[in-house]
Amino acid sequence: MEEARKGVLAMVAACVIWGLSSMYYKLLAHVPPEEVLGHRTLWSLVFFGLVLAGQGRLAEIGALMARPRALALVALAALMISANWFLFIYSIQIGHAVEASLGYYIFPLVAVALGFLFLGERHSAPKWVAVGLACVAVTGLTWGLGVAPWVSLALAGTFGIYGLVKRGVAAGPVVSVTAEVVLLAPLALVWLWGVHAQGWTGLTGRHLATFGHDLSDSLLLMLAGPLTATPLILFSYAARRVSYATVGLVQYINPTLQFLVATLVFREAFTPWHAMAFGLIWAALALYSAESLRGERAARRASIRSGTSDTTP
Repeated sequence: MEEARKGVLAMVAACVIWGLSSMYYKLLAHVPPEEVLGHRTLWSLVFFGLVLAGQGRLAEIGALMARPRALALVALAALMISANWFLFIYSIQIGHAVEASLGYYIFPLVAVALGFLFLGERHSAPKWVAVGLACVAVTGLTWGLGVAPWVSLALAGTFGIYGLVKRGVAAGPVVSVTAEVVLLAPLALVWLWGVHAQGWTGLTGRHLATFGHDLSDSLLLMLAGPLTATPLILFSYAARRVSYATVGLVQYINPTLQFLVATLVFREAFTPWHAMAFGLIWAALALYSAESLRGERAARRASIRSGTSDTTP
């Protein structure tokens, strides 16, 4: 019971950090998102490397990347998570934090569809109803605003594919993410060199290189490492101690805090069309969560019955 309590607390702490991280990225809104992403990658590598070195587990990185299939999966996962990180940073900078929160609300329902399409998973009717409600929400929002919520869909899609790919990587989350940033680090170094030495510009057309020129910005960019790594380590700790359904329910703290920050702190617009979409998504997630809890309880009862029958003379 004590271990489960610690697991829940760790999960809550991870989700609070994720949910409030948009305020951190807002502080760096004047820094090109590509530069922020480059530093997030490099300082994450430094932080993860120190953690694994302290645990004596650095050799696990080499062992993982020595297997061709694992390396290919890690490379694909790295592509997806870097796209997700970039989209989140960019959405905060351009004032689309509400859409970003919607994307992370949609993600569990996207995972249901991906599991069906690529893993052959069979889901109950309530879960498909939840997916249908999400589709109605996105369609309604697109109709009302005159444009699809591409930020939401892209964040949910890249994170969903990332989770799908990670299922095939035989390594713990800290080791696998470290391997991902190892592959991304050379690209980050090349980009940051281009920004500083050649004045490259990205999507925003800005070529301001702040690292090393402004102390507060430099420290904030370095903070991206522990800000990325700490909640993942907490999540890994929690996932080994609490049920999957509990992890799923507590994870909604993240997009909820993102949504509250977007509307109450950033004062982003929240139209009636947004209210309709979020209402449908929340209803879908309530249905999805209730069904997940029911399924987990049924599986637990079946396991208990199986154990009882195995020990019955």
